[in-house]
Parts: sequence; structure tokens; C-alpha cells
Amino acid sequence: MKANCWTGRNSVEVLDVPDPSILSSRDAIVKITSTAICGSDLHLVDGYVPTMEKGDILGHEFMGEVVEVGPGVNPKLRVGDRVVVPFPIACGVCAPCRAELYSCCENTNPNAGISEKLFGHPTAGIYGYSHLTGGFAGGQAEYARVVLADANVLKIDSDLTDEQVLFLSDILPTGYMGAEMCDIQGGDVVAVWGAGPVGQFAMDSARVLGAEKVVAIDKEPYRLAMAASQGYETINFEDTDVRSALLGLTGGRGPDKCIDAVGLEATHGASHVQLYDRAKQAVRSETDRPHALRQAIMSCRSGGVVSVIGVYGGLIDKFPAGAWMNRSLTLRTGQCHVHKYMKPLLGLIEQGKIDPTRIITHRLPLTEAPKGYDLFKNKKDHCEKVVLKP
Repeated sequence: MKANCWTGRNSVEVLDVPDPSILSSRDAIVKITSTAICGSDLHLVDGYVPTMEKGDILGHEFMGEVVEVGPGVNPKLRVGDRVVVPFPIACGVCAPCRAELYSCCENTNPNAGISEKLFGHPTAGIYGYSHLTGGFAGGQAEYARVVLADANVLKIDSDLTDEQVLFLSDILPTGYMGAEMCDIQGGDVVAVWGAGPVGQFAMDSARVLGAEKVVAIDKEPYRLAMAASQGYETINFEDTDVRSALLGLTGGRGPDKCIDAVGLEATHGASHVQLYDRAKQAVRSETDRPHALRQAIMSCRSGGVVSVIGVYGGLIDKFPAGAWMNRSLTLRTGQCHVHKYMKPLLGLIEQGKIDPTRIITHRLPLTEAPKGYDLFKNKKDHCEKVVLKP
């Protein structure tokens, strides 16, 4: 089959690879009908996530048709079913899974020892996201093996299109969880750092959950225009001091809730600040650039909530712990517990309260995946989200 593979830093190629097969009694094989390129994929391509190996199949946002099931799969999941696959792999029975903390599953990462050394405790397995998270082949391919399939798919029984439900695999639940962690109250002002796909969905979710005003912070005019088209306030951090602008929008108090939807490859509008963290990365004295996180903490009103859904992978410098502690800020974060949100969000899509298709700007065949990565990474042609069709 054809699959989009990591072939080195800043290099992906569509290669011929062996078809996946049933390896365990609860596996299923899914014929991919739609898959997507995620901002988190860029962290792999850019070399910020360790333990990638040449030939690893990328992609953790995918859906398709079940074409084979193992003998131990629950009979409710059958050949021919149309399914969306969440990016974290959950066993469904360990203590974190029972607490609906699915991305913290204790049983699905065969390389738990690696992530334990880096994070203190292991994470769940994740499709197409390095050997740190299990080395599972991803979904930017013609077929994918789905592990513990009966616990790790959402069946789609309606006639909704792929594009309406594909993002239930990751970015829509991630954006929603970012807003949910804010405990939004009526009248709240919510500021969102990053107007990429996850940021856009965090904004939509904040509005659904009752925010009075939502503010988008980014530097790309087309991303800010996409946010403005939905009625959100916008701030371009390259030509505006973000904290000052937010104080102006909130009567000097700061936003009630702040969402970091950027993560470890954040950029800063001031060149000297940007250069500082790039230099630290170059000499391996920090792994991540926490510009957005620092700014969110310093901008949030006292007693507010900072919700972090942008991906961080290692160590950061100059974390504003004093501001966090002395101003009674609540910091919440986590890889998304996708399984928890899939059905409720499917309901919101069916009710027309959220339109996931609004962020799609590019549709390409799987064979043009490298072009898609180039468009997305380098923000060419106003690229917001790429959907690939095998």
C-alpha cells in the first residue's frame, strides 16, 4: 500500500510499504477514506519529538471503513462499519481510562519505559507519533491497523460527510477540551493564542460554552481573517503588544480565561525574545519555545484559568512561576482525552452548532502528502488545514 512516511528531519515521502495485518485478536484493519495533516505532525517533521525512525508512517487523524476484524473484537463492530479513530489508544479498563483520562492510559504504550524517563510516567500509545508513544503506524496511508478496535473507534451511522466528522479524531475534541478546562461562565472573555485549526475550534467551543467575547491571537493575516469571519476579536502579535491590547479589551483586568493552542514551536513578535529561545534550543539547553504560554500567564486576570492544549515535549526556560502562584492562576493541561468528547461533539455537529468543515482550505490525494506538508508548514497559499484522500 501507499503511505506517507517520515524519512528524516524536514523530509516526508509517500512510499510503498507492507499492508497492515491483524496482530492481536482485538485488532481491526480500516481502509482509510480521509486523513489529515495536524500541527503536531510538524513537531515530528521539524525534529522536536525524539525517537522517530526512517520509514515511520505518519498521521493520527484518520477515518475509514472496517475491512477486517480480529476474532476477539466485540461483535458490535463489523466489517463495513464506517468509523473515526481517536488519536490516543485506550484500553478502557485501567484507572486513568475509568476516570476518562484516556490519553494517560497505562496499558497501550509498549515503549512506556521511554516516555517514563522523559515525563516521569508513561503516556498512552498514539498513532503515527514516534516510538516515544509506542511506534504505532499512523493513518496517512491507504490502510491502518486499529488496536483494541472495539474500544477505540466511533461508529458513524448517519450520512454526515467525512469532512464533517474526520476532526473528531483529534483537533475538534482538543479545541473543545481546551475551552472546557476553562470553566467558562457567562460574560467571560476568553483569549486564544494560535488561530490554527485547534485554536479555531477552541474559539468555537468557547462560544458554544457561553463566552461573551473571544479573542484570537496570531500573526498570520489569513488565520486572523478566518477568526474574524466568525465574529471573534483579533490581535496580530507582530504589530501589537498583546498584553496591552488585552487589557484594553477588558477594562484593564485581563481575559478571564486564556487558551494556549500553540505549544512548543511558538514565535514571538519581538525579535530579541524570539532569538533568545531559538538560541537556547540550538545549544540543547531547552527543547520548547514557551512564548505563548508565558504571555498567557502574564495576561490572564488574577484568579483566572490558563488552559494549555498546545503540545509541549520537554523542557522550557523562564516559566513565570511567580505570576502563576502569586495571582492565584489555575493552570490546566493535557493531551486530549478524545474518547470522552467524540459522541457529544458528534451531537453538536448534527445540531449545526459547530461546523468542522469551515477550517479546511486544501484537499489533496495521499500521493501529494509532501506538498501538503510544505503548504501547511510554510503557510503557503493561506493553508489552514489539509485533508488527504487515499
